[in-house]
Order: sequence, then C-alpha cells, then structure tokens
Amino acid sequence: MSEEEPHKSLMVFGRDVGQIPCFRSSFLYGICGGLTVGALTFLKTSRVQYSTHIGFGSFVVGTFGYWFVCRYQWSKKKFEYQQLKAAMKQQARYEGTDIEKRLQDA
Repeated sequence: MSEEEPHKSLMVFGRDVGQIPCFRSSFLYGICGGLTVGALTFLKTSRVQYSTHIGFGSFVVGTFGYWFVCRYQWSKKKFEYQQLKAAMKQQARYEGTDIEKRLQDA
C-alpha cells in the first residue's frame, strides 16, 4: 500500500472543522468536562434526567468558555506575529542605511 489514504474530515457548511483554530481542543475539553460533571452529579443524586441536563449544560458552557479564551489568545498571538513580521521587514529594508541609524537613535 504505497498510496496514503485521503484525510477524512468533518465538513460543516463546506468548511473543514478540523482546520478551525481551537475547535478540536474546545470540543474535547467540553466533552470531558460534561461527562465528568454529569457522572459526578449522577453519583451524588442518582437522578438520570437531572444528571443528563447538568452534564449537557457543563458541556456547552465548557466548550464555549474554552473556545472564547482560546480564540482570544490565538488572535492576540496572530496580531503580535504580524507586528513582528512587519518590523523584521522594515529592519531588513533599512539595514545599513542612514534611516536605520536615525531609527536607532530615536
């Protein structure tokens, strides 16, 4: 079998959700949190429907909570990388010129 199998992915509205930053980790943390809280609630109360509702609510809150925090950090890091990239281009452009000396003196 020399040929690799094509990468299987989940497509939602024509977009591969595996390529969305933070999607996978948010979803996995939400699932784990929901299962854990639901199981602990069931162990404490022995009420199936109540535990299911609490577990699903924990899944939703955990998924979206982690999603917003992760996306904020990702956006912040992306912005910083863009600023660094622009500064490096400017440094390369002005290296060895009088403009570089003026910028360093300022």
